[in-house]
Amino acid sequence: MKNKLIYLSIIGLAFILQSCKTRNSYFGQDPPGTLPELFAPSLVNTDAIEINAVYNASFTELFFTRIIDDRFVIHHSELIDGNWTKPQPIQMYEDQKNASVAIDPSITQDGNTMYFLGINPVDRSKGSKPDIYRSQKIDGKWQIAEKVGYPISTEEYAESYPVVVADGSIYFTSDRPESIGKRDIFRAQYLGEGKFDTPVNIGTEINSKENQRSTYVSPDESFLITGNTYTKEGGFAISFKKDNKWQTPVYFDLGEPLEKNWIYFCPYMSPDNKYFFFSKRYSDPVGSGWKGAVKGEVYWVDIHDILKSKRN
Repeated sequence: MKNKLIYLSIIGLAFILQSCKTRNSYFGQDPPGTLPELFAPSLVNTDAIEINAVYNASFTELFFTRIIDDRFVIHHSELIDGNWTKPQPIQMYEDQKNASVAIDPSITQDGNTMYFLGINPVDRSKGSKPDIYRSQKIDGKWQIAEKVGYPISTEEYAESYPVVVADGSIYFTSDRPESIGKRDIFRAQYLGEGKFDTPVNIGTEINSKENQRSTYVSPDESFLITGNTYTKEGGFAISFKKDNKWQTPVYFDLGEPLEKNWIYFCPYMSPDNKYFFFSKRYSDPVGSGWKGAVKGEVYWVDIHDILKSKRN
């Protein structure tokens, strides 16, 4: 009986410690249930426009984008000695005080390379299309970013929303000629030393005549979550790989009705695959896009049961 009590005490302590660790990974917040909740109010979500929160694989750094005076600026917070630092902007361009775009970060598994959608100040002043940029973390500091060269970034086409997977390859969205619709999702195999093979359209199961939007791909490439352009519900849809082939994405319910006139985008799964993050944007007037954006928010929700049911 005594041994049993000791065993139960150990199990209980382990559960408490794990719960504390989970809370600390998420800024001390209680995890959400099956209804979406604002993520980290006052830290990530403020009166400004914030979107697209992502972690590094070790849960020691969080990134998101905040719009400041017509500048889309990636911010980050680091877990140091058990405490999260106040979110700070990362300087991605030499002249970042001018209008520029740094948005939609994706971090390699070792936490030392970041890919993101970028338009540097010079290109922004010329009305250029977005490209994919890369920043390296050296001696604990993120460096000034450089544009990822051809065949990823191009002069004449738009490249956006990069997602880096476990082997270093990246998925991204582009309107290049190989697209089936307005914009399609492509995959570029990583070749090492910062180089990539020719991007390949990931196929008609995912891409269609519609405009494919922001997409999350799991590090092992076993599933992806993308904007739902496949049914009338809107929101998000999930696809699993079967026999190395993507299946047609299936809509899933976020647990509450979608808000009218809000854009849902920036899907992302936490590194432990427990929680789904997404962003919402409201523009005034409706349909005015980023120029009319007046609100941007980051939410999180538990979709473990949804993943399990859709996988089966």
